Amino acid sequence: MAYRIKQFAILAIVLTTTLLSSQLIPTVFCTDIPLEKAKLDDWIGKSIEDYNHRKTKLNHKKSPLYDILAAAEAHVKVITVKKDGSGDFKTVTDAIKSVPAGNSQRVVIKIGGGEYREKIIIDRSKKFITLYGDPNELTKIVYDGTATKYGTFNSATVIVESHYFVAVNIAFVNSSPMPDSRRTDAQAVALRISGDKAAFHNCKFAGFQDTLCDDKGRHFFRDCYIEGTVDFIFGNGQSLYLNTTIKSVAKGLGVITANGREKATEKSGFTFVHCTIVGTGDIYLGRAWKESPRVIFAYTYMGTLINSEGWSNSMIGEKDNKAVYYGEYKCKGPGASASGRAKFARILSDGEAEPFLSMTYLNGNKWILPPPTV
Repeated sequence: MAYRIKQFAILAIVLTTTLLSSQLIPTVFCTDIPLEKAKLDDWIGKSIEDYNHRKTKLNHKKSPLYDILAAAEAHVKVITVKKDGSGDFKTVTDAIKSVPAGNSQRVVIKIGGGEYREKIIIDRSKKFITLYGDPNELTKIVYDGTATKYGTFNSATVIVESHYFVAVNIAFVNSSPMPDSRRTDAQAVALRISGDKAAFHNCKFAGFQDTLCDDKGRHFFRDCYIEGTVDFIFGNGQSLYLNTTIKSVAKGLGVITANGREKATEKSGFTFVHCTIVGTGDIYLGRAWKESPRVIFAYTYMGTLINSEGWSNSMIGEKDNKAVYYGEYKCKGPGASASGRAKFARILSDGEAEPFLSMTYLNGNKWILPPPTV
């Protein structure tokens, strides 16, 4: 009898421990990006819960966000920009100037619709800035800087060097004309992102050569649109592009990516998942700009404009093919055929693709949040 009572006591302890654990420990959601695009919104919703929801869900447990970010999101300041003068500022530049150096709270700059002709720099001292455009009337920040005047790196209409930057409903445009193919100094960048832990939601990047300089740091692009001709997504960022439309407007030969990873030990690289590639020209998915580029396309639709080889090593030569990591995984469309692909391209296995198909690729659970409600 005593033995049976002891058994029941042990069982009760086990059940109690299990119940308490299920209440205190958040349910682990599958981290893999789903194959079915219809399930993508649900996956995103469960993968990047907002700050307040994370606090409520975890109760007394420590927030999974970086401490510095959790503190910044706890106190949000909103300022407005309106061209007609009815906001706090008339220009985006003046609004950014109002943010103090060493800023430690989230500052949402809510920008009215329309076109703002400005060349903007957000320096490294101004963390936690959000540019929030009008969801009903496109907010466009436009300038026409080129490499001729500024050098490629500094030709960008908007330059972001600070960490924890967010942009929502913003069009970043370099309005310089399409360059003559014989010129070597006509690169014109729409946005350069050089800060770490930056997120772009429903944004547009428009230009021709070198449209988006994804320079360095971890970056998340969701529901965006990127347009260009040659090397129009370039740099050494560690970035995830999700459900993004990539449009070539090239009249002849064009290239989507020029990734700048120099060593195979670097964590950087571009990953495109559930994207759509459309447009004109004879287009390569990427070309090797530096010694060890890494670009992956997964679950992506590729139109007829994609060159059958897919990838180019023209800038490094065949001797360095082993250092190149160009991968494709379960893509579709007429341009996704593996027949004729360059020998150094990789059709990835499930195991090879898995590290790039979750938020853990960016440590995203520690810093990616959905757009603010303002």
